Amino acid sequence: MRRTNLIAFAATLALTVLAGFAGPVRAQVTAFEGARLIVGDGRAPIENATIVVDGAKIVQAGPAATVKAPTGATRVNLAGKTVMPMILDTHIHISQTRDAIIRDLKQRAYYGISAVQSMGTNKFDVLPIRNETIPGAARFLSAGRGITRPEPGRDNTPYWINTEAEGRAAVRELAAQKVDIVKIWVDDRNGMFQKLTPALYGAIIDEAHKNGLRVTAHIFTLEDAKGLLRAGVDAFAHSVRDRDVDDEFMTLVKQHPNLVVNPNLPDRGVKTDISWLRASLPADQMQRLEQANTDRPKAQEFYGIQARNTAKLSAAGVKIVLGTDGNTPWGPHVEMADMVAAGMTPMQVIAAATKNAAEFLKMSDTGTLEVGKNADFIVLDANPVDDITNTRKISQVILRGAAVDRSKLPI
Repeated sequence: MRRTNLIAFAATLALTVLAGFAGPVRAQVTAFEGARLIVGDGRAPIENATIVVDGAKIVQAGPAATVKAPTGATRVNLAGKTVMPMILDTHIHISQTRDAIIRDLKQRAYYGISAVQSMGTNKFDVLPIRNETIPGAARFLSAGRGITRPEPGRDNTPYWINTEAEGRAAVRELAAQKVDIVKIWVDDRNGMFQKLTPALYGAIIDEAHKNGLRVTAHIFTLEDAKGLLRAGVDAFAHSVRDRDVDDEFMTLVKQHPNLVVNPNLPDRGVKTDISWLRASLPADQMQRLEQANTDRPKAQEFYGIQARNTAKLSAAGVKIVLGTDGNTPWGPHVEMADMVAAGMTPMQVIAAATKNAAEFLKMSDTGTLEVGKNADFIVLDANPVDDITNTRKISQVILRGAAVDRSKLPI
Protein backbone atom coordinates (compact mmCIF):
# COMPACT_ATOMS: atom_id res chain seq x y z
CA MET A 1 0.00 0.00 0.00
CA ARG A 2 2.79 2.35 0.93
CA ARG A 3 4.65 1.43 -2.28
CA THR A 4 1.52 2.18 -4.32
CA ASN A 5 1.13 5.57 -2.64
CA LEU A 6 4.79 6.38 -3.29
CA ILE A 7 4.41 5.52 -6.96
CA ALA A 8 1.27 7.63 -7.21
CA PHE A 9 3.01 10.52 -5.44
CA ALA A 10 6.02 10.25 -7.77
CA ALA A 11 3.78 10.27 -10.82
CA THR A 12 1.89 13.30 -9.54
CA LEU A 13 5.16 15.09 -8.79
CA ALA A 14 6.49 14.32 -12.28
CA LEU A 15 3.35 15.69 -13.91
CA THR A 16 3.57 18.79 -11.75
CA VAL A 17 7.19 19.37 -12.73
CA LEU A 18 6.41 18.82 -16.41
CA ALA A 19 3.48 21.19 -16.17
CA GLY A 20 5.79 23.70 -14.55
CA PHE A 21 8.04 23.55 -17.58
CA ALA A 22 5.28 23.40 -20.17
CA GLY A 23 3.05 26.15 -18.79
CA PRO A 24 5.50 29.08 -18.84
CA VAL A 25 6.86 28.11 -22.25
CA ARG A 26 3.38 28.32 -23.78
CA ALA A 27 2.53 31.47 -21.83
CA GLN A 28 5.68 33.21 -23.07
CA VAL A 29 4.56 33.17 -26.70
CA THR A 30 2.16 35.95 -27.68
CA ALA A 31 0.82 36.86 -31.11
CA PHE A 32 -0.16 40.52 -31.49
CA GLU A 33 -2.52 40.53 -34.45
CA GLY A 34 -4.25 42.95 -36.78
CA ALA A 35 -2.31 46.18 -36.16
CA ARG A 36 -0.64 48.48 -38.62
CA LEU A 37 3.09 47.82 -38.18
CA ILE A 38 5.72 50.55 -38.46
CA VAL A 39 9.04 48.70 -38.57
CA GLY A 40 11.11 51.82 -37.83
CA ASP A 41 13.52 51.70 -40.76
CA GLY A 42 11.63 54.14 -42.97
CA ARG A 43 9.71 51.63 -45.05
CA ALA A 44 5.94 52.01 -45.52
CA PRO A 45 3.78 50.58 -42.72
CA ILE A 46 2.55 47.01 -43.01
CA GLU A 47 -1.23 46.84 -42.77
CA ASN A 48 -2.87 43.97 -40.87
CA ALA A 49 0.37 42.68 -39.43
CA THR A 50 1.20 40.05 -36.84
CA ILE A 51 4.06 40.18 -34.36
CA VAL A 52 4.93 36.97 -32.51
CA VAL A 53 6.86 37.45 -29.29
CA ASP A 54 8.61 34.68 -27.39
CA GLY A 55 9.79 35.94 -24.02
CA ALA A 56 11.60 39.22 -24.67
CA LYS A 57 12.24 38.64 -28.38
CA ILE A 58 10.38 39.01 -31.65
CA VAL A 59 10.35 35.67 -33.46
CA GLN A 60 8.03 36.61 -36.34
CA ALA A 61 6.83 39.92 -37.74
CA GLY A 62 5.08 40.79 -40.99
CA PRO A 63 1.80 40.66 -42.90
CA ALA A 64 -0.76 38.40 -41.23
CA ALA A 65 -0.88 36.22 -44.34
CA THR A 66 2.82 35.29 -43.95
CA VAL A 67 3.00 34.87 -40.17
CA LYS A 68 1.70 31.75 -38.43
CA ALA A 69 1.25 31.97 -34.69
CA PRO A 70 2.36 28.80 -32.88
CA THR A 71 -0.29 26.51 -31.45
CA GLY A 72 -1.09 27.54 -27.91
CA ALA A 73 0.18 31.11 -28.29
CA THR A 74 -1.72 33.83 -26.48
CA ARG A 75 -3.45 35.98 -29.12
CA VAL A 76 -3.93 39.72 -28.68
CA ASN A 77 -6.26 41.53 -31.08
CA LEU A 78 -4.85 44.94 -32.05
CA ALA A 79 -7.18 45.65 -34.97
CA GLY A 80 -7.39 49.40 -35.55
CA LYS A 81 -4.16 50.08 -33.64
CA THR A 82 -0.72 51.08 -34.89
CA VAL A 83 2.44 49.50 -33.51
CA MET A 84 5.82 51.25 -33.70
CA PRO A 85 9.19 50.67 -32.01
CA MET A 86 9.77 52.26 -28.65
CA ILE A 87 11.65 55.56 -28.82
CA LEU A 88 15.30 56.02 -27.84
CA ASP A 89 16.44 59.39 -26.47
CA THR A 90 20.13 59.94 -27.26
CA HIS A 91 20.61 63.10 -25.19
CA ILE A 92 19.27 63.72 -21.70
CA HIS A 93 20.64 64.86 -18.34
CA ILE A 94 19.33 62.31 -15.88
CA SER A 95 19.18 62.61 -12.09
CA GLN A 96 22.23 62.06 -9.89
CA THR A 97 21.28 59.34 -7.42
CA ARG A 98 20.42 55.69 -7.96
CA ASP A 99 16.83 55.92 -6.70
CA ALA A 100 16.11 59.05 -8.73
CA ILE A 101 17.67 57.55 -11.86
CA ILE A 102 15.52 54.43 -11.59
CA ARG A 103 12.44 56.64 -11.20
CA ASP A 104 13.51 58.58 -14.31
CA LEU A 105 13.97 55.35 -16.26
CA LYS A 106 10.55 54.03 -15.24
CA GLN A 107 8.94 57.33 -16.24
CA ARG A 108 10.62 57.05 -19.64
CA ALA A 109 9.14 53.58 -20.14
CA TYR A 110 5.70 54.92 -19.19
CA TYR A 111 5.91 57.33 -22.15
CA GLY A 112 7.24 54.69 -24.55
CA ILE A 113 10.99 55.37 -24.35
CA SER A 114 13.13 52.23 -24.15
CA ALA A 115 16.60 53.72 -23.66
CA VAL A 116 18.26 57.01 -22.79
CA GLN A 117 21.79 58.36 -22.89
CA SER A 118 22.80 60.86 -20.23
CA MET A 119 25.28 63.36 -21.59
CA GLY A 120 28.11 64.33 -19.33
CA THR A 121 26.57 65.16 -15.95
CA ASN A 122 26.86 61.85 -14.09
CA LYS A 123 29.48 60.83 -11.56
CA PHE A 124 31.02 57.42 -11.97
CA ASP A 125 29.26 55.83 -8.99
CA VAL A 126 25.97 55.50 -10.92
CA LEU A 127 27.47 54.00 -14.07
CA PRO A 128 26.91 50.37 -12.93
CA ILE A 129 23.16 50.95 -13.44
CA ARG A 130 23.94 50.63 -17.15
CA ASN A 131 24.47 46.91 -16.68
CA GLU A 132 21.16 46.30 -14.92
CA THR A 133 17.91 45.16 -16.50
CA ILE A 134 15.25 46.84 -14.37
CA PRO A 135 11.66 45.64 -14.93
CA GLY A 136 9.47 48.38 -16.34
CA ALA A 137 12.40 50.76 -16.82
CA ALA A 138 14.23 52.11 -19.84
CA ARG A 139 17.86 51.17 -20.31
CA PHE A 140 20.55 53.62 -19.26
CA LEU A 141 23.65 54.73 -21.13
CA SER A 142 25.97 57.52 -20.06
CA ALA A 143 28.89 59.70 -21.07
CA GLY A 144 29.83 59.88 -17.41
CA ARG A 145 31.59 63.18 -16.82
CA GLY A 146 31.72 65.54 -19.79
CA ILE A 147 34.61 67.91 -20.56
CA THR A 148 34.54 71.70 -20.70
CA ARG A 149 36.49 74.78 -19.61
CA PRO A 150 35.99 76.00 -16.03
CA GLU A 151 32.44 77.27 -15.54
CA PRO A 152 32.22 78.59 -11.93
CA GLY A 153 28.66 78.55 -10.67
CA ARG A 154 27.57 75.78 -13.02
CA ASP A 155 27.57 72.02 -12.50
CA ASN A 156 31.08 70.94 -11.57
CA THR A 157 30.51 67.26 -12.32
CA PRO A 158 32.19 67.63 -15.75
CA TYR A 159 35.96 67.90 -16.02
CA TRP A 160 37.08 71.52 -16.11
CA ILE A 161 40.25 71.63 -18.20
CA ASN A 162 42.68 74.27 -19.41
CA THR A 163 45.42 72.25 -21.09
CA GLU A 164 45.69 69.53 -23.71
CA ALA A 165 47.31 67.24 -21.13
CA GLU A 166 44.32 67.65 -18.83
CA GLY A 167 41.96 66.89 -21.71
CA ARG A 168 43.82 63.73 -22.66
CA ALA A 169 43.98 62.58 -19.02
CA ALA A 170 40.21 63.08 -18.69
CA VAL A 171 39.59 60.96 -21.78
CA ARG A 172 41.80 58.17 -20.48
CA GLU A 173 39.88 58.13 -17.20
CA LEU A 174 36.59 58.04 -19.12
CA ALA A 175 37.90 55.14 -21.20
CA ALA A 176 38.80 53.26 -18.01
CA GLN A 177 35.20 53.72 -16.86
CA LYS A 178 33.96 52.38 -20.21
CA VAL A 179 31.66 55.33 -20.87
CA ASP A 180 29.42 55.06 -23.90
CA ILE A 181 30.63 58.30 -25.52
CA VAL A 182 32.69 61.39 -24.68
CA LYS A 183 30.70 64.62 -24.31
CA ILE A 184 32.33 68.02 -24.73
CA TRP A 185 30.91 71.52 -24.45
CA VAL A 186 32.20 74.16 -26.89
CA ASP A 187 30.23 77.17 -25.72
CA ASP A 188 31.11 80.41 -23.93
CA ARG A 189 27.60 80.65 -22.42
CA ASN A 190 26.89 84.09 -23.87
CA GLY A 191 30.40 85.33 -23.14
CA MET A 192 30.43 84.26 -19.50
CA PHE A 193 33.27 81.72 -19.79
CA GLN A 194 36.16 80.73 -22.00
CA LYS A 195 35.34 77.80 -24.24
CA LEU A 196 37.34 74.84 -25.46
CA THR A 197 39.78 75.99 -28.14
CA PRO A 198 40.53 74.05 -31.34
CA ALA A 199 43.79 72.86 -29.75
CA LEU A 200 41.97 71.60 -26.67
CA TYR A 201 39.07 69.85 -28.39
CA GLY A 202 41.45 68.53 -31.05
CA ALA A 203 43.50 66.80 -28.35
CA ILE A 204 40.35 65.39 -26.73
CA ILE A 205 39.02 64.01 -30.02
CA ASP A 206 42.42 62.52 -30.89
CA GLU A 207 42.76 60.84 -27.48
CA ALA A 208 39.19 59.54 -27.59
CA HIS A 209 39.70 57.96 -30.99
CA LYS A 210 42.93 56.36 -29.78
CA ASN A 211 40.89 54.80 -26.96
CA GLY A 212 38.06 53.60 -29.20
CA LEU A 213 35.60 56.27 -28.08
CA ARG A 214 33.44 58.66 -30.07
CA VAL A 215 33.04 62.35 -29.26
CA THR A 216 29.83 64.34 -29.36
CA ALA A 217 29.89 68.11 -29.03
CA HIS A 218 27.50 70.62 -27.52
CA ILE A 219 27.86 73.61 -29.85
CA PHE A 220 26.25 76.95 -30.46
CA THR A 221 28.08 78.76 -33.27
CA LEU A 222 28.61 77.92 -36.91
CA GLU A 223 32.34 78.61 -36.69
CA ASP A 224 32.81 76.17 -33.81
CA ALA A 225 30.87 73.54 -35.74
CA LYS A 226 33.25 73.95 -38.68
CA GLY A 227 36.30 73.67 -36.42
CA LEU A 228 34.98 70.53 -34.79
CA LEU A 229 34.30 68.92 -38.14
CA ARG A 230 37.86 69.66 -39.21
CA ALA A 231 39.05 68.05 -35.96
CA GLY A 232 37.05 64.87 -36.68
CA VAL A 233 34.18 65.13 -34.22
CA ASP A 234 31.74 62.20 -34.48
CA ALA A 235 28.45 63.86 -33.57
CA PHE A 236 26.76 67.10 -32.63
CA ALA A 237 24.60 67.14 -29.51
CA HIS A 238 22.94 70.30 -30.81
CA SER A 239 22.90 71.71 -34.31
CA VAL A 240 24.14 75.20 -35.22
CA ARG A 241 22.12 77.79 -33.34
CA ASP A 242 23.51 81.24 -34.04
CA ARG A 243 22.83 81.51 -37.78
CA ASP A 244 21.86 79.60 -40.90
CA VAL A 245 24.55 77.17 -42.03
CA ASP A 246 26.51 78.08 -45.17
CA ASP A 247 27.98 76.23 -48.15
CA GLU A 248 31.36 75.77 -46.44
CA PHE A 249 29.69 74.00 -43.54
CA MET A 250 27.67 71.75 -45.82
CA THR A 251 30.84 70.87 -47.75
CA LEU A 252 32.53 69.87 -44.50
CA VAL A 253 29.49 67.81 -43.57
CA LYS A 254 29.66 65.92 -46.84
CA GLN A 255 33.33 65.16 -46.15
CA HIS A 256 32.25 63.42 -42.93
CA PRO A 257 29.68 60.83 -44.09
CA ASN A 258 29.51 59.16 -40.66
CA LEU A 259 28.51 62.36 -38.86
CA VAL A 260 25.46 62.05 -36.59
CA VAL A 261 23.40 65.10 -35.65
CA ASN A 262 20.96 65.43 -32.78
CA PRO A 263 19.15 68.71 -33.64
CA ASN A 264 17.83 69.10 -30.09
CA LEU A 265 15.40 71.74 -31.27
CA PRO A 266 14.33 74.49 -28.88
CA ASP A 267 10.80 75.36 -27.88
CA ARG A 268 8.91 76.50 -30.97
CA GLY A 269 7.52 79.47 -29.10
CA VAL A 270 3.93 78.74 -30.10
CA LYS A 271 0.94 77.75 -28.01
CA THR A 272 0.21 74.06 -28.49
CA ASP A 273 -2.29 71.51 -27.24
CA ILE A 274 -0.79 69.92 -24.13
CA SER A 275 -4.01 68.37 -22.86
CA TRP A 276 -2.58 64.92 -23.62
CA LEU A 277 -0.42 65.25 -20.50
CA ARG A 278 -3.31 65.91 -18.13
CA ALA A 279 -3.99 62.25 -17.35
CA SER A 280 -0.42 61.59 -16.19
CA LEU A 281 0.64 64.77 -14.38
CA PRO A 282 -0.36 66.31 -11.03
CA ALA A 283 -2.71 69.29 -11.34
CA ASP A 284 -0.14 71.81 -10.08
CA GLN A 285 2.46 70.70 -12.59
CA MET A 286 -0.10 70.80 -15.38
CA GLN A 287 -1.06 74.32 -14.34
CA ARG A 288 2.56 75.49 -14.56
CA LEU A 289 2.88 74.01 -18.04
CA GLU A 290 -0.30 75.74 -19.17
CA GLN A 291 0.96 79.08 -17.86
CA ALA A 292 4.15 78.73 -19.91
CA ASN A 293 2.24 77.58 -23.00
CA THR A 294 2.12 80.91 -24.87
CA ASP A 295 3.17 82.46 -28.17
CA ARG A 296 6.67 83.99 -27.95
CA PRO A 297 8.02 85.67 -31.12
CA LYS A 298 11.69 85.66 -30.03
CA ALA A 299 11.54 81.94 -29.31
CA GLN A 300 9.95 81.41 -32.73
CA GLU A 301 12.88 83.21 -34.37
CA PHE A 302 15.44 81.13 -32.45
CA TYR A 303 13.60 77.93 -33.39
CA GLY A 304 13.45 79.05 -37.02
CA ILE A 305 17.24 79.15 -37.38
CA GLN A 306 17.64 75.64 -36.03
CA ALA A 307 14.64 74.32 -37.95
CA ARG A 308 16.11 75.51 -41.25
CA ASN A 309 19.49 74.01 -40.39
CA THR A 310 17.88 70.69 -39.48
CA ALA A 311 16.00 70.62 -42.78
CA LYS A 312 19.23 71.25 -44.72
CA LEU A 313 21.08 68.49 -42.91
CA SER A 314 18.23 66.04 -43.35
CA ALA A 315 17.93 66.86 -47.06
CA ALA A 316 21.68 66.27 -47.44
CA GLY A 317 21.29 62.74 -46.07
CA VAL A 318 22.98 63.34 -42.70
CA LYS A 319 21.96 60.77 -40.08
CA ILE A 320 19.59 62.55 -37.70
CA VAL A 321 18.82 61.14 -34.25
CA LEU A 322 16.39 62.21 -31.57
CA GLY A 323 17.58 63.79 -28.34
CA THR A 324 15.82 66.13 -25.95
CA ASP A 325 18.35 67.52 -23.45
CA GLY A 326 17.18 68.10 -19.87
CA ASN A 327 15.19 65.48 -17.98
CA THR A 328 11.60 65.64 -19.21
CA PRO A 329 10.26 62.08 -19.62
CA TRP A 330 7.65 63.00 -22.25
CA GLY A 331 10.08 65.27 -24.12
CA PRO A 332 10.64 62.95 -27.11
CA HIS A 333 7.00 63.29 -28.16
CA VAL A 334 7.37 67.08 -28.22
CA GLU A 335 10.72 66.90 -30.01
CA MET A 336 9.28 64.64 -32.71
CA ALA A 337 6.55 67.18 -33.45
CA ASP A 338 9.15 69.96 -33.55
CA MET A 339 11.24 67.95 -36.04
CA VAL A 340 8.24 67.52 -38.32
CA ALA A 341 7.51 71.25 -38.02
CA ALA A 342 11.11 71.82 -39.14
CA GLY A 343 10.44 70.01 -42.42
CA MET A 344 11.21 66.35 -41.82
CA THR A 345 8.50 63.84 -42.69
CA PRO A 346 6.83 61.86 -39.90
CA MET A 347 8.47 58.67 -41.15
CA GLN A 348 11.91 60.32 -41.18
CA VAL A 349 11.35 61.45 -37.62
CA ILE A 350 10.20 58.01 -36.50
CA ALA A 351 13.37 56.51 -38.00
CA ALA A 352 15.46 59.18 -36.26
CA ALA A 353 13.84 58.25 -32.95
CA THR A 354 14.12 54.48 -33.39
CA LYS A 355 16.49 52.84 -35.90
CA ASN A 356 18.94 55.76 -36.20
CA ALA A 357 18.98 56.39 -32.46
CA ALA A 358 19.59 52.70 -31.70
CA GLU A 359 22.46 52.59 -34.17
CA PHE A 360 23.99 55.72 -32.68
CA LEU A 361 23.74 54.19 -29.21
CA LYS A 362 25.25 50.95 -30.56
CA MET A 363 22.22 48.99 -29.40
CA SER A 364 21.81 46.22 -31.96
CA ASP A 365 18.91 44.47 -30.20
CA THR A 366 16.32 47.24 -30.48
CA GLY A 367 15.19 50.18 -32.64
CA THR A 368 13.22 48.23 -35.25
CA LEU A 369 10.48 45.59 -35.07
CA GLU A 370 12.15 42.68 -36.78
CA VAL A 371 12.93 39.04 -36.03
CA GLY A 372 15.63 38.72 -33.39
CA LYS A 373 15.11 42.18 -31.92
CA ASN A 374 13.73 42.90 -28.48
CA ALA A 375 9.98 43.17 -28.26
CA ASP A 376 10.12 46.89 -27.48
CA PHE A 377 7.07 48.54 -28.98
CA ILE A 378 4.31 51.07 -28.45
CA VAL A 379 0.69 50.30 -29.28
CA LEU A 380 -0.98 53.51 -30.49
CA ASP A 381 -4.62 54.41 -30.99
CA ALA A 382 -3.84 56.34 -34.20
CA ASN A 383 -1.26 56.41 -36.98
CA PRO A 384 1.76 58.71 -36.39
CA VAL A 385 2.56 58.70 -40.10
CA ASP A 386 -0.67 60.67 -40.61
CA ASP A 387 0.06 62.99 -37.67
CA ILE A 388 3.23 62.70 -35.62
CA THR A 389 1.40 63.81 -32.46
CA ASN A 390 -0.35 60.44 -32.56
CA THR A 391 2.75 59.01 -30.83
CA ARG A 392 1.13 60.49 -27.71
CA LYS A 393 -2.01 58.35 -28.03
CA ILE A 394 -0.54 55.37 -26.23
CA SER A 395 -2.74 52.35 -25.64
CA GLN A 396 -0.01 50.06 -24.34
CA VAL A 397 3.77 49.82 -24.02
CA ILE A 398 5.56 46.48 -24.40
CA LEU A 399 9.13 46.57 -23.09
CA ARG A 400 11.32 43.49 -23.55
CA GLY A 401 8.14 41.48 -24.10
CA ALA A 402 6.38 42.63 -20.93
CA ALA A 403 3.57 45.16 -20.59
CA VAL A 404 4.58 48.35 -18.80
CA ASP A 405 2.27 49.38 -15.96
CA ARG A 406 0.67 52.62 -17.18
CA SER A 407 -1.96 52.91 -14.46
CA LYS A 408 -0.08 55.97 -13.19
CA LEU A 409 3.20 57.78 -13.79
CA PRO A 410 5.93 56.34 -11.53
CA ILE A 411 7.03 58.83 -8.87
